[in-house]
Amino acid sequence: MDRKFMISFSIIIPTFNSESTLEMSLASIANQTFKDIEVLIMDGASTDGTAKTASSFKKTIPMLSIYSEIDEGIYDAMNKGIGKSSGEWLYFMGSDDRLHGVDILQKLYEILSQTTTHVVYGNVEIAGDTGWAKDGTLYDGSFDLPKLLNRNICHQAILYRSSFIKDKIGYFNTRYNVLSDWDFNLRCWAKSPFHYVDLTIAYFAAGGASTHGIDEEFSKDRIDNILRYFKIGLFNKLVNTTNFECFYDVKKKQRIHAPFQYYLRNVLNK
Repeated sequence: MDRKFMISFSIIIPTFNSESTLEMSLASIANQTFKDIEVLIMDGASTDGTAKTASSFKKTIPMLSIYSEIDEGIYDAMNKGIGKSSGEWLYFMGSDDRLHGVDILQKLYEILSQTTTHVVYGNVEIAGDTGWAKDGTLYDGSFDLPKLLNRNICHQAILYRSSFIKDKIGYFNTRYNVLSDWDFNLRCWAKSPFHYVDLTIAYFAAGGASTHGIDEEFSKDRIDNILRYFKIGLFNKLVNTTNFECFYDVKKKQRIHAPFQYYLRNVLNK
């Protein structure tokens, strides 16, 4: 699609009974100095005042659209937002998150307009305590692939080129109800390098499902997905190392699926 027919940012916000927090999130968008944005509220048929709160911002966010229907969770809502988006860059916010400063979209636009990279990320400031970071912590600096294999980049810190997602990556896997964004980032990294910018993009609100939630389906598939996405084997140094937090599960798979190679490497070499 020709750039002149596109807006710069599509900000996708899944909501469900988010009346108490959504005003704060939308205010952080409405107050931005950069205005070439659309906001897509993907609401899961809320029964509170979420839709009314969102509608109250239509004057200050002219390209704000509200879609309300029953969905299958946050990642289904995000997928629907991708399908309806028309911006050059996709950005996913929680309904209790806030952009970090009134000029953050302007700063990002200046960087993104000069890059050929398809995924650009920065930091988030944690608002509240999580199981993996304290209130006020900046999360989490520059990543390399070994780091991404062990921990995720918050979706509030990352922007995706829309054409890359729609043409090369596809949608979030809704089988993973808590950590599908981690799976999504692994798939993206396997296709294209990421670019880190030393900016704090948003406040990440602690307390949601991703703060303490367990994703059993993601955990079950994690090693096999990494091997498939990056076209590597069980003895590749990316996973065959104690620095990989699933290392002992990798060893179990080696014994089951490659017993002879496991024996040569781990028994004869002792």
